[in-house]
Amino acid sequence: MAAGGKRPKTTPKAPKTAPTTTTTKKRKATKTSKHPTPELLSLLSTSTSAAYSFLLRHEIHLHPSQIFSLESLLSSISTRFPSPPRPLPSPSTPFFPSFISSFSAPLDPHWLRFFRMSQQTFTHLLHTLFPALSSSLPSFPPDSALAATLFRLSHGTSYKSLARRFGFPSSADACRVFYTVCKAINDKLGNLVEFRENLERIVVGFGWISLPNCCGVLGFGKFNVDGELLGRNGSLLVQALVDSEGRFLDISAGWPCTMKPESILYQTKLFIGVEESRELLNGPAYELGDGNFIPQYILGDSCFPLMPWLITLYVRNNEEDSFSSAEKEFNVVHSRAMGLVDTAFARVKSRWQLLGRRWKEECIEFLPFVIVTGCLLHNFLIKFSEPMPDDDLGSLKEEEFPIFEGEVDETGRGIRDFLAEHLSRIYFDWPKLPSLRFHELELI
Repeated sequence: MAAGGKRPKTTPKAPKTAPTTTTTKKRKATKTSKHPTPELLSLLSTSTSAAYSFLLRHEIHLHPSQIFSLESLLSSISTRFPSPPRPLPSPSTPFFPSFISSFSAPLDPHWLRFFRMSQQTFTHLLHTLFPALSSSLPSFPPDSALAATLFRLSHGTSYKSLARRFGFPSSADACRVFYTVCKAINDKLGNLVEFRENLERIVVGFGWISLPNCCGVLGFGKFNVDGELLGRNGSLLVQALVDSEGRFLDISAGWPCTMKPESILYQTKLFIGVEESRELLNGPAYELGDGNFIPQYILGDSCFPLMPWLITLYVRNNEEDSFSSAEKEFNVVHSRAMGLVDTAFARVKSRWQLLGRRWKEECIEFLPFVIVTGCLLHNFLIKFSEPMPDDDLGSLKEEEFPIFEGEVDETGRGIRDFLAEHLSRIYFDWPKLPSLRFHELELI
């Protein structure tokens, strides 16, 4: 033993058979714990039955998120234990008639929670769709069919849950009702995206945010799809033109994310209407303060090519090259305007949560149809001054696309320079208002 050291402690060796015995006991205990006792199963059955009963009696008084959390919990219990409680039965009185009798006040907030619109706006929408729904769904009340469709769009509920809640005979019937109502919305509300008919109002709106003769902002939205067809992070792209208030003016949905943005643009009705038929953006030019004229145009994301009618950001291939003050001012205004597209899509996904989820690959052919339905309803609710979703829209911001690297149109370059100089003069002559947003500027 070393001087001044302590005697080292020795640990007695355990018998060779001890580990084997201990391991065997633990394994037996583990196996036993997998099977709940009859007493526990009885208690679980009683508790879940009480939860089912509570949900049947009170679901119209619960917040939708509470309903779905409870349904999810009960469903997981049913699949985990060998003696699951009976499935949730259909209520004696269907959900929607009970809802109407309980919340009949025109401004009752329950309508917004469950259907994303007030009772008054729901009535207007029902009046618009009533003839189409009466003829295409004769076996189901039009108001219940519309309510069920809005409920699924709003919360992403399953067809099985939809059938139980709204009194449809089966999940297949709930599915048929959903797509029939979506078709009616597409047919009857399609006029809400008539670009040409609203052009004067659109130009005036952008004039309030210092973009003279501007007729919209063009960008993309992404809607996620599972499966291998479109890759690991696959999605469908939607090209959309929006106005200064976030309305959709033109929608082209269903493009695979593997396509380049400019390839999509060249195949859309918007491009054909401007470049080939000359039916769009053919109005009078606007005279700027310096005597230069600019034609009608739209602002486009940097993934698009610069054209005389499609004005994109200033970009620099060489990072060492600096922007002039006029170019900087233009890029600031342009970027804020492009935010209108992001916000419009974010509000669609926030209000209609079915569109904010990843869709199964086998349902991909129906997704563009439902996306357009959500965008048309978005415009309809703006028309009737319904409140916007108050969720955090920043988390729903669309991903950026690669910058277009093709040739630059010289006429488009000149028009962009005229606009940049115009904005530079405005910002020099007037105090800047960095804290105001576009919708606030419209009220000035």
